[in-house]
Amino acid sequence: MSATRHDVPAAQAVLDLASRAEGCDVLELLHDLTTYAVSLLGVRSAGVTVLDERGQVDYLTASDETCRRLEEDQLELDEGPCVDSTRTGKALAPVLLRAAHPSVQRWPRFTPRALRAGISSIAAVPLRTPQHPLGALNLMSADRVPTREDLRLAQVLADAAVICLQHRQILVAKDEIIGQLEAALESRIVIEQAKGVLASRLDVDVEEAFVRLRGLARSRQQKLTELAAQIARGSIPAELDTVL
Repeated sequence: MSATRHDVPAAQAVLDLASRAEGCDVLELLHDLTTYAVSLLGVRSAGVTVLDERGQVDYLTASDETCRRLEEDQLELDEGPCVDSTRTGKALAPVLLRAAHPSVQRWPRFTPRALRAGISSIAAVPLRTPQHPLGALNLMSADRVPTREDLRLAQVLADAAVICLQHRQILVAKDEIIGQLEAALESRIVIEQAKGVLASRLDVDVEEAFVRLRGLARSRQQKLTELAAQIARGSIPAELDTVL
């Protein structure tokens, strides 16, 4: 059977996620995972939620602000598909949020917020090592519901990212991987601060601020979190500081 046009970018994405250099920026790796999920699966948004060292669910990154807000909503409400999939460590088949009557809705407080944001279905696949659940890759759709094949590809992408965390498929202790994710959670806060600084300084929205932040980090071959920390401290690189 010959390869399709879809197979090549999917294979390239898996290779990219699995072959990052040791010591790569974990937050950037997982943000790339969400970007690939959106581009290859046709979903509206994608995000990553993880279990912290206390076993609590936290969001780590999202492909856009809609997903980020909905992940934060679920943490605030302590209910929702992303919370459930992260806690159980199991795949979540697509759930149609409009399908159930409000009186029997699975997530009665979260669902109206998702529908108002234009999200009609949510699915998830686990981030996992062979022995331990780490979190979930969450897929939010506005119209197209992911197929079984889509979810299989999503799982391959998630597994490729975890391979990178395991240092080229060498099995490391669960605590070491959790340590990497904990550091990424701290980095996420710094990046959120940097996005806010840039959005205000450059008079753009936070999504555009992140695009510019990430673009400059890549052009400099600098870790995203290092550049974000610099900006959060108020030091705006000349390449970004367009305000007179």
